[in-house]
Amino acid sequence: MRIIVGGANSISRSIVGYLSHGNNDIVVIDDDEKALNSIAQEWDILPIHGLVSHPDILKKAEASTADLLIAATDSDEVNMVACQAAYTLFDIPRRVACINSRVYFKAAWGGLFNEDSLPIDLVVSPEYEIAKALMNIIKIPGMSAVCPLADRKVQLLSFRITKKCPLVNVPLRDLTSKAQGLKTMIVSIVRGGKVILPKGEDMLHGGDEVNVLVESGKVEELVTVFGVEHKANERVLIVGGNQTALYLAEKLEVDDNIITCKIIDDDVETAQQLAEKLSKTAVFSGSIMSETILSDVGIDNTDAAVALGFEDKDNLVAAMVARKNGIENTIALVGERTANTQIINIGENILVDRTALTISSILKELRKVNISRAYSLGATLGEIWEILIKDDSTLIGTKLTKLDLPAESRVCAVFRKNEILFEIDDIEIEEGDRLIFFCAPSAIRRAEKIFA
Repeated sequence: MRIIVGGANSISRSIVGYLSHGNNDIVVIDDDEKALNSIAQEWDILPIHGLVSHPDILKKAEASTADLLIAATDSDEVNMVACQAAYTLFDIPRRVACINSRVYFKAAWGGLFNEDSLPIDLVVSPEYEIAKALMNIIKIPGMSAVCPLADRKVQLLSFRITKKCPLVNVPLRDLTSKAQGLKTMIVSIVRGGKVILPKGEDMLHGGDEVNVLVESGKVEELVTVFGVEHKANERVLIVGGNQTALYLAEKLEVDDNIITCKIIDDDVETAQQLAEKLSKTAVFSGSIMSETILSDVGIDNTDAAVALGFEDKDNLVAAMVARKNGIENTIALVGERTANTQIINIGENILVDRTALTISSILKELRKVNISRAYSLGATLGEIWEILIKDDSTLIGTKLTKLDLPAESRVCAVFRKNEILFEIDDIEIEEGDRLIFFCAPSAIRRAEKIFA
């Protein structure tokens, strides 16, 4: 796939980094030559200096041969114009724009994005998507990812197995009996940076990262069965005062289960701006390394700390300081949950992958499959697709066991007639089914051909 990415900022870097793991021809356009050179040194891309909204720059990028434009500069308006030029002048089939200002998402302007006005196929707000994902994680303490599927009837939960987990060293075939009949499905296990698609004889080990499907109404039971109970997050501290922090604080302010929300940022002007925009959140200017600031925010009476700075190392340090001061649930936003990041993550801090969250919001546009919802579990850890079976699908009537799927993939569950099915070995695909499908990066191309 030939993809043009507008922007060489942190969001664009996340997108380019993920796309570089696939068989994609990537062009990056930015008017900041230093940022452009930096991204070109890190990834195998074609850098073009200029504004992605300018027709002559798009022509230089051979936009007429592109399959997809992702306009992700820091300017909403540049991104919108880029999509217009891509559609009108170069006939790029699919166009994605990152729009961060929430004013464009008001119901009153609902007709703004369409082929008759602004031809944008998908409008995403990366900072807002990250804030939504973090809110889901805060609601279920101990999780590193919470991904709703099938009209929120089922959840994909990601968490670390502790040595105290009662299911450690128990063959997975015995999981149902040990779990007291809880219907669930372990989609994948990440061990030592490698992905395992578990079989009945496999066992969980302490330190494993697992991705588990469970009915939404059974989440509390699953948390108990796997021994990952944590104290509820009622008092939340946010470290870092960026746009993501603002969106997350806005969500926390209207949640009845949240008692207090506080933000620390070391820039006085940023702290003042946040304080003006938020009505119930206490904003502090200073460093989390300061004992005075920690005392002022009431660190000893805080349930969760979320570090949202732009640098991974700063977020990891902030999370470690919070844990050292007695906070049980500490969350650090990182660029990618690589093995190197895991190594320097001292303690039990939860690492949330900024890249995976960003790419999940546009994954539907990247895959040649009729997907209702999709999530990236990490650049090398695979993807979850919710595949909709329409009435013209050639797969209707086919048994799941006859799909000839790649070994690195699996149908994990089927959502049929408002019911989630985990025991699916003998069922045939029906119209209206939604297949919950796991796919490793190496299997994506073959899976696309099967489900296209």
